[in-house]
Amino acid sequence: MAANPQFVKYVDDHQADFIDRLRQAVEIPSVSGNLDYVKDVEDMAEFLVKQLTSLGVKVEKRPIGSHKIGDTEVALPPVVIGEIGNDPKKVNLLVYGHYDVQPALKEDGWDYDPFKLTPDPNGSGRLYGRGSTDDKGPVMGWLNVLEAHQKLGLELPVNLKMVFEGMEENGSENLDKFIESEKDKFFKGVDVMCISDNYWLDTKTPCLTYGLRGINYYEIKVQGPARDLHSGVFGGTIHEPMTDLIAVMSKLVSPSGEILIPGIKELIAPVTADEQSKFEKIHFSLSDIEGAVGAQTTLSNDTVKTLMGRMRNPSLSLHGIEGAFYAPGSKTVIPAAVKGKFSIRLVPNLGIKNTTDLVVKYVQDEFAKLGSKNKLEVYLTHGGEPWIADPNHYNYRAAHKATVEVYGQEPDYTREGGSIPVTLDFANILGLNVLLLPVGRGDDGAHSTNEKIDTSNYINGTKLLGSYMYELAAIDKN
Repeated sequence: MAANPQFVKYVDDHQADFIDRLRQAVEIPSVSGNLDYVKDVEDMAEFLVKQLTSLGVKVEKRPIGSHKIGDTEVALPPVVIGEIGNDPKKVNLLVYGHYDVQPALKEDGWDYDPFKLTPDPNGSGRLYGRGSTDDKGPVMGWLNVLEAHQKLGLELPVNLKMVFEGMEENGSENLDKFIESEKDKFFKGVDVMCISDNYWLDTKTPCLTYGLRGINYYEIKVQGPARDLHSGVFGGTIHEPMTDLIAVMSKLVSPSGEILIPGIKELIAPVTADEQSKFEKIHFSLSDIEGAVGAQTTLSNDTVKTLMGRMRNPSLSLHGIEGAFYAPGSKTVIPAAVKGKFSIRLVPNLGIKNTTDLVVKYVQDEFAKLGSKNKLEVYLTHGGEPWIADPNHYNYRAAHKATVEVYGQEPDYTREGGSIPVTLDFANILGLNVLLLPVGRGDDGAHSTNEKIDTSNYINGTKLLGSYMYELAAIDKN
C-alpha cells in the first residue's frame, strides 16, 4: 500500500519546518560520557519528551542507573520511551534511535560551529552539524512523520513504539538490562523493529542492511625484566619483550589479510547462492573505497571479494603496542613489559567464545616456539557477537517496496563491517526481526569533522520512514 499522498505532500510543503526541528536538536550539544555536557544530554531528552508529547505520543523518561565519569558518579542519560496506537488489528512496530552525539569542537577542523546547523553556503543542500546524520536526523525524521499525520488528521497505519537512548556513543551502558526488564512490559507484543543508525554504501543508492560483524578485542602482554633497561648495557644478554611480542603478532595475519590462526577459516559460513546474488547486485566500485581511504590499497581488484571482505568475512587488524617508546627522537630503551592490541571482526559461526579459544591456544603455542624466558598473557578485553537477519522477512520486503516508492530504484542489500551492539541486544532479547533502514549517505562523515546530512536525504528519509509504515501495514506476512 503506497503512502497516503497527503502525507507525501505535507512533507514536501514543510521542509523548512522540518529543517528547523533538526536545527533545534543539533543546537543541544548532547555529548554523552563527558561531565561538561551532562545537563545538555538531559536537555536533549527533555526536548524529545516535549516534542513527542505535543505530537500525541504517550511518553516516559526512564532512569537506567548511574556510571562514573572520571571520579564522579552521575546518572546515566534516561531512556525516552513512547507509544501511540493500540489497534489489535495493526502491526506493532518498534523504532530505535539515540539522542547523544560524539564530541566536537570548532578547533578540531570544522568549517562551521558544530552545534549550529549550517546549510552549505554553496547551495549543495548539505546541512552541517554534529548529530545531523548520527542520529538526530533520523530521529527527527520519525517526529516529522508523526507531525504530518497529526496535522492532517490521519491515523497511523501501524501501532508505534519508540525507544530513544542517550548513551549510544559510549557503549549503550545498561540498555540491555532495560530491554530485558521491559521485555514483557513495554516491549510486549512488538512484531518487528526498525533502526536508522547506519548509512548508504555510496552517495547515490539507498540500501537495506541485514547484517553486522561482531568484534573481539585482544591484548597480548609480554613481561620480562623488572624495569626498563639500557640497550647498550643489556642488549644481547636477555630475552627482550618487544622482540617476543612482534614475533608473535607477526604470526596473526598475513600482508594479504589472511587470518593465520588455525580453525578460523573452517568456521566461516559458506556463501549461499542468495547471498552471492545480493553482493553481485550492490552498486559499488573500487573507486568508492579508494576515495574513502585516500589511496589505491585494496587487497583485491574484484569488487565482490572486496565487499565480502568488508561485510561478510572476518578480518584481523593490529592496532598498537602499549609500553613501547613512541615519542619523537631516539631512546635506547628495552621495555620491561609491552602489550600488543589486535581485534578480529566476527561473522556468523565465529562467536566470542569459540574464536577466543582458538586465539588463546594459537598465541600460546607460537610463543612457546620462541623458547623465551619471558612471560606471556593473552586475553579478551571485550567482545560483541555478530548479527544477521532474514532479508526475505516481510519487514524487509516492506522496506524494499517503500524504497522503490520513494527513490524510484531498488535498494542494495548490505551488511556492515562494524558493529551496532544494540541491534543484537534487541534481536536476541526480544526475538525480533530487526531492519536497519539508513537515512544518510556514505559520505556523511558521522563521528568526523564537518558531519552533515543532505537535505534531500533528510526529507526523502522522512518520506521513506512513513512509506515503510504503510507498506508494513499492507504486506503479506507469509
